[in-house]
Amino acid sequence: METFKQKISVLELEPSGGGCFELEIDGQAVYSKLQTGEFPDVDTLMSKIAELKR
Repeated sequence: METFKQKISVLELEPSGGGCFELEIDGQAVYSKLQTGEFPDVDTLMSKIAELKR
């Protein structure tokens, strides 16, 4: 997250069970492992975050 350190004011991690990995930014879903069935790679996440923050 070093790339976005100047733009992120709060980062909240919420533990859960069941192998889920859900990423939301400002209440908008960015990635859902529950929907895709796959854990995202870093490049995919960074790309989605960059798109949303433009």
